[in-house]
Amino acid sequence: MSQAKVHTVTLIQGDGIGPEVTSAARRVIAATGVQIEWVLMPAGAAAAETHGNTLPEETLESIRLHKVALKGPLTTPIGGGFRSVNVALRKELDLYSNVRPVRSSLGVTEHHKPINLVLFRENTEDLYAGLEQDIAPGVAQSLKIITEKASTRIARAAFQWAAQKHRHTVHAVHKANIMKKSDGLFLQSVRKVAAEYPQIQYKEIIVDNCAMQMVMRPEIFDVVVLGNLYGDIISDLCAGLVGGLGVVPGANVGDDCAVFESVHGSAPDIAGKGVANPIATILSANMMLRHLGEEKAADRVQAALTLFLADKSNLTPDLGGTATTDQLVDGILRKLDLLK
Repeated sequence: MSQAKVHTVTLIQGDGIGPEVTSAARRVIAATGVQIEWVLMPAGAAAAETHGNTLPEETLESIRLHKVALKGPLTTPIGGGFRSVNVALRKELDLYSNVRPVRSSLGVTEHHKPINLVLFRENTEDLYAGLEQDIAPGVAQSLKIITEKASTRIARAAFQWAAQKHRHTVHAVHKANIMKKSDGLFLQSVRKVAAEYPQIQYKEIIVDNCAMQMVMRPEIFDVVVLGNLYGDIISDLCAGLVGGLGVVPGANVGDDCAVFESVHGSAPDIAGKGVANPIATILSANMMLRHLGEEKAADRVQAALTLFLADKSNLTPDLGGTATTDQLVDGILRKLDLLK
């Protein structure tokens, strides 16, 4: 009998509830039988205290070496303090594609029609390039940077995935009616890629209309490709349609590396209380399993989560229950045992 493959994965536990939710995800993965050697590396506020740097070079080197990482949420101060580690991580490793699946099949909320869409958010430029300056007293300027290279590769990532998964439609989200140069370049780039995939229907939608349609008719969306800022906002809107950030996974993918993480914050107000909801991190770890080629294990976890949430018991407070993090994970593991 051949020996099961052992995957080596960099683990960044994160700040706040990060260690709790990543530990929960590791328990679920271990229960599938998939063998992972975890390499614990520092980042975030804790790393700043111990290493004098929120993103030590040794952490980046570990991800470059092992190609895959699971990351807990990291704290980013508002209006001051250190720069977002999440943004720095994506730029340093060129993780240009932020992938966020949004599905209502988990049964946390009910919508009039099933939601099953995937957002591809460009991760490296736009207003998130951080190019800001004070140009006069009381006047601040922030530069929106859009390039053909970045727009083309996020479009290609979206269309390639749509083709592989037999999806039918890709929407490009923009504001080119106002920002004719920057968003215009984004659209030109996406159109060129769309022409390479005639089997996939291509549509364009203005971002404000997209926000309205996402609320009124989210079922019309299949695969959505967006710039950095629009992607950040619209993805959180979509999460709200299916139960919140606690049930939506995420991945940051480049040509060489991939970092999997939930999209919620570090929730320092509940850290250490044992009531954090780990489902988004478990789902992100499940995306990682698929990335590693462990499709059967990932299918079992997805099915177990669906069964668990259908019972509507052992839910954490954010989902309307009174369970602890450990009790929630125990409930998922019981469902997982049924699916052997």
